[in-house]
Amino acid sequence: MDVKELIRSGPGRAKLATVGLRLALGLVFVYAGYAKLRQPWYVFAGMIDNYGVVAPSVSEVIARVLPPLEVVLGVLLLAGLYRRISSAAAVVFLFPFFALMVWAYAKGMKIDCGCFGPGQMLGPRTILRDAVLLTASLWFAFLSWRSKREAGWSERLGE
Repeated sequence: MDVKELIRSGPGRAKLATVGLRLALGLVFVYAGYAKLRQPWYVFAGMIDNYGVVAPSVSEVIARVLPPLEVVLGVLLLAGLYRRISSAAAVVFLFPFFALMVWAYAKGMKIDCGCFGPGQMLGPRTILRDAVLLTASLWFAFLSWRSKREAGWSERLGE
């Protein structure tokens, strides 16, 4: 089946949309991790501390571990490898941070969101962006887990 036929057919459009969604999420995770890795770990730890929900020692561990994991997750999504696991991991990464952002905004906290490194204040725009990312990751996870096939070549391509 060529690309024109994929675009014309309903299932083909769904496959292309799934691949596009997977690639977009992969790029976001690679960029988010890379942006944090470009800064010293304690910059991101400070952003985590600003939320005031974990001890500084926990912030340090998160700041040291999360950015490389985001890059690895992004690469897995881009490559289409371990689609079920990577789709679930995307939800696991995004949901708690989204909930924390909504909570902090509702409390009126004027802090950096920490999503892509320093420089993005928490506000309606960052919450909307992360809501879209969380929704996309939930949809991708649903599409990935509804298939009864194991992660074969076609599944890795997003079919």
